[in-house]
Amino acid sequence: MRDIVVVKCGGSILESLTDAFFTSLRELQKTYDLVVVHGGGPEIDAMLGQLNIPVQKKNGLRITTKEILDVVQMKLCGTVNKNLVAQCEKNNISAIGLAGCDGKLLQAKPLDQELGFVGDVEAVNVVLLQSLLSQQLVPIISPIGMDREGQLYNINGDTAAAAVASSLQAKHLLLVTDVPGVLYNGELLHEAEEEQLLQLITDGVITGGMIPKVKAALASLQGETEEVVIVDGVNGFINKDGTIVGTKVLKGVRVQ
Repeated sequence: MRDIVVVKCGGSILESLTDAFFTSLRELQKTYDLVVVHGGGPEIDAMLGQLNIPVQKKNGLRITTKEILDVVQMKLCGTVNKNLVAQCEKNNISAIGLAGCDGKLLQAKPLDQELGFVGDVEAVNVVLLQSLLSQQLVPIISPIGMDREGQLYNINGDTAAAAVASSLQAKHLLLVTDVPGVLYNGELLHEAEEEQLLQLITDGVITGGMIPKVKAALASLQGETEEVVIVDGVNGFINKDGTIVGTKVLKGVRVQ
């Protein structure tokens, strides 16, 4: 079995992915097996708006009622997942779309009663993923998990990606954004620990839209994942020598 790279594509970047991004994925496939986990927040928000269902969040997580869960399922497991599968196939990447509830892929438990049907990952079906990888398929996972009673849960995409990466003992977890990585004094910061990044946020060096990206990377480091690389989904992220370009975020202090 080859080393594995888990790629997390947030909902906000999905419409901005370019040919360069998929070229980077093909380059990665020369060395690694790939697993992709995606979000879909903007599409979910748009559908909820059309249905006049208010969007409420707590600590950055979507409060998910039964009604909202139905919409989340529809968009994540349907439109978003299948569009990403189609883009991969168009770019000569053999992919298979899965929801986390398929084959008990993401076994879930409720996270917080006040959040409704929002779950945390209790276990990952590694055998299923390894079987698909052995067939040279790229699993494209939407983060809808299921508990032992068959109840479905909406799982944060970063949480799901980190759990998959940890369970597979992945070599890298890539967090795909619309920038090359974290910039410091106009230069790409190739490597940073959690404590340093938190200080850069406090000092106002990391600002605007980069803050949630960095915080997502830091959140992904909770658990057994040792490093996350923030990479560019617009201009690609593989050097000519096959190395990954971006900001490597290493585990340091825990995020409170």
